[in-house]
This record gives sequence, structure tokens and C-alpha cells, in this order.
Amino acid sequence: MSEHEPNVSRRTVLTTTSAAAVAGLAGCSGGGGGSDGSGGGNELELLHAWSSGDGNAAIAALIEGFQEEHPDVEFAEEPVDGAARSNLDQVVLNKLQANDPPSTFQTWPGNTLAKFDGAYEDIEDDVWDDDLKENYLAGPQEQAQYNGTYVTVPLNIHRINNLFYNTAVLEEAGVDPESLSSPSDVVDACETIAAETDAVPFAQQTSGSWSTVQLWETILLGQAGIDGYEAFTGGNGDTGAVESALQSVVDLSEYYPSDSSSISFTEANTMVMDGDAAFIHQGDWAAGAYSNADDFSYGDDWGQVTYPGTSGSYLLNMDSFPYLANNPSPEATKQFLSYCGSAEGQVLFNAEKGSIPPRSDADVSSLNTFQQDQFEDFNSADNQPPSVQHGLAVSPGVATNISSAFSGFLEDYDAAATAEALINAFN
Repeated sequence: MSEHEPNVSRRTVLTTTSAAAVAGLAGCSGGGGGSDGSGGGNELELLHAWSSGDGNAAIAALIEGFQEEHPDVEFAEEPVDGAARSNLDQVVLNKLQANDPPSTFQTWPGNTLAKFDGAYEDIEDDVWDDDLKENYLAGPQEQAQYNGTYVTVPLNIHRINNLFYNTAVLEEAGVDPESLSSPSDVVDACETIAAETDAVPFAQQTSGSWSTVQLWETILLGQAGIDGYEAFTGGNGDTGAVESALQSVVDLSEYYPSDSSSISFTEANTMVMDGDAAFIHQGDWAAGAYSNADDFSYGDDWGQVTYPGTSGSYLLNMDSFPYLANNPSPEATKQFLSYCGSAEGQVLFNAEKGSIPPRSDADVSSLNTFQQDQFEDFNSADNQPPSVQHGLAVSPGVATNISSAFSGFLEDYDAAATAEALINAFN
């Protein structure tokens, strides 16, 4: 299972009461170090969900690079229940409630930080120095703040608004992906592919709602523009714009695989690799499988365009490491977070992860050509809006309501009713 795909945990899944459960923990006693950054141990307890694959290799490379500079710091580090992020959140919550916070942990930044409201400490003076502020673009820098305070350090960026394609299928259909300029053009291209080839036009999985939320938010950005997108994420969305984007998803659904409700993201992505499908809309992690495949090379066998209509926007998701108050290893943790914010650390991590550094000054010459192209797009983007599906753009409670709305949408594809539910998700 992809780490980006929601996982139903055997543990109790966190609810919107989690923030209340940890409120005020910043002032609790316990733990191993002082909140002023002095004292504390040199063993750094790092919790994450990267148990295998590119994530595991990426965190190993990051730690190795850090320890070359700080050999005195030891790590108490192992994945928590594989890729189940809800399990990781539960472990963090349990430790916070026991006044035994970890040094840091893997989390998406932005509004998802509200899960542990009250547990963070300001690191602007110790970590977010002028170097970071000068070299992080506005979007990622804003997501590193919670209630206007710098509390976490993003170390990678996954792009959401990608449209990947199989070159041979598009050539057979006579479709030029570079000519597509709007979400409706994608629907028209799918119609042509269906008529001219035996391939599935659009490899979408609907067994889980997350892929459809991503697709809808991308189309909303493409049709309503950055202002319309931000109006929605701010709780002031236009019902007509929201419904129009949903209707575009309905139009695309005519070109999904016949078994879309039973396949996974990995299976949908494999269809593109095997030439059984033309397009897939996904985060840039989809390209990780392409890079590891034999005889499937970037630029020849597959390619990517910014989802038509969203040119100028880099719709992003990120991983980050926050600083928790009452930290058991304050100095070591701040050193590690500073390394996560360095160009060196980010290149080491992203070379393995398949994402890109959030630092605009990073030397990405050691990354693959696809990553270099993504990095160029990122640095030239007019804006870097945060993703809805990944919790950066909306609070955990709103994200839950949105997910519920899309579960219903996938049953009946009722654009009008779902639009109303999405607008009301903020109430």
C-alpha cells in the first residue's frame, strides 16, 4: 500500500478531539530536557512511518548525513506500524498524554498540525534563521507555521497537480499532451483515446476516496483559479465553482477502468506503465515506479504535464519534522531540524524519496531529470497552494467532512449534493 493511501488502522483512529486532548501539554512537566534549548540528552527519538521503500531509504540517507556532522548524536528511530499514519499519530498522542514527548516525528505541516495543538514550541530563533527564510518560497514557509509561529521544518515537496501519460498510447491516439490547456481538454482527449485505441483513457482508482479528492481539488484549481481555490480552503467557497469541478470529475469517470472501484493506486499506475492506460492523475510519487521499471524511460516512454488549467500553480504536499515543547533532547533536536532545513540534507533525502527540496537554492544536479524538471517548475511557479487531501489546506475536522462527502460522491456521483456537503464541511 502506498504511504499516500489512507489506511484503516487497528488502533483507535484519531478524531477531531485529538487537539483538545493535547492542549496545554507545552506547559506540562516530564520529558528529558528544558524548553530553553539547553541540557537534555544526545539520544534523539525520531518517530516516522517509513518502514520500507523510498521513504525508508530517504530517512536513512538523511540520518547518515546528519551523523557525519554530529557523530555525538544517537538515534532511537524505527518506523511505527509501517505506512499507517493514523497509527503514528496515535503513538505520538499517547506519548504526549503521558508527558513523554518524542524529540520529533514525521508529519504533514500546515493545518494538519492542529492535531497536536498546544504541543509545539517556537523555533524561529534557533532554527528558522535568515538563511531558511531567504531560501524557502512563500508557500512552504507558510506551511511551516502554526498560528503564525514557526514550529516545523518541511524537508521535501510532493506535487499533486501532475498529469502523467504513456507516450506510445497518446501517439497512437494522435493526442498532444502539451496542447491541453483546460480540464475539459483532458475529457476531450480521453474521448479521442477511447475512439482511437484499446487503452483505458484515464487510470483512476475509486476503491478509496483519496485519489478522487486529489483529482477534484486539482480541477477546482484549474477551473476556479488560485483565488477560487483559496476561497474554498478558507471556508468561503463558491458553490457553483465547487459543483462545476465535481461535474468535470463525473465527466472523466466515463473513461475510468471498468474495475476502478476494486483496484488500488498501484494497479492503476501499472496500467500506464504497461501501455494499458493513457493518463493518470497523481502526486509525483507515481513517477517512482516508472523510474524503477525496465525499459520505461522518462521523455521516451512516459511524460508529465502540469494538469491543464493549473499552469503557474505548484499544488503541494510535504513531510516535515516539528519541534515539541518539553523536548527530551532540545539541542540535538534543533541541530537535526536545522540539518533538515539545509540544502545538503534535503538533496540526500529527496534523491531517495523521489520528491524535491523545498529550498530554492538546492543543487539538484544529482537528482534525476524528472525531479530536476519538477524543481524548475516549483521555483518558477506563481503560487504554491497546499493540498486539501493531505491536510495542509484544511483543519483535521474539515478534512474528515470532505472525505465523508467524497465517499458518498463515489456511490452516486451527485455533483450538486456533494458540492453542498463540501461547502458545509467547514460548518
